Amino acid sequence: MTIRVIIVDDQAMVRAGFAALLSAQPDIDVVGEAPDGREGVAVARSTHPDVVLMDVRMPEMDGLAAAREILSPPPGIVHLPKVLMLTTFDVDDYVYEALRAGASGFLLKDAPPADLIGAVRVVAAGEALLAPSVTRRLIADFAASRPAPRRDRTLRLKGLTPRETEVLELIARGLSNQEIAGRLVLAEQTVKTHIGRVLAKLDLRDRAQAVIFAYESGVVTPGDA
Repeated sequence: MTIRVIIVDDQAMVRAGFAALLSAQPDIDVVGEAPDGREGVAVARSTHPDVVLMDVRMPEMDGLAAAREILSPPPGIVHLPKVLMLTTFDVDDYVYEALRAGASGFLLKDAPPADLIGAVRVVAAGEALLAPSVTRRLIADFAASRPAPRRDRTLRLKGLTPRETEVLELIARGLSNQEIAGRLVLAEQTVKTHIGRVLAKLDLRDRAQAVIFAYESGVVTPGDA
């Protein structure tokens, strides 16, 4: 199945470069482009892409606001693409908020071409793109401003088994599935099963939301990792 992609970035050369790279893949079709967030929302609603590559900083409407509009549409709009944020910086203030808004992850603009192609495929398949090293930096960046644990989230944790809570904690600490398997002496497939149950019980869409939930519910606190 072909993955439909749109590219939203205020730099024409970036859009052209990404479009050329992605269009060369047999399973990816670039179906639209936009120079700012506002136009990006319109293009997303008219082309129904599977993945939106969204720059963080843009004129007219930044990537965060655009991601919110795309992922929380008005009644009558049922198509919800995956949003992959693009940033020039290792950690950007907007990225955390974009993940909370429902974005599936983020990628540095200077990542190798193979990483961009792989990221589109990963996100299109319904997985979150949060590299462990990036997760750790993201968490550290917001350590000082982390809000107190939210009671509603704390109550939802009671539905998890001790093992599932442990897996959630390790996800939030930035461990990959393979690293979690090694830490808990489990098969990697078993770890994937636990993660699936955690997401289902907590009504979370992907790993990105699980990281945020873990910190907002107090399962893990910055600095104790």
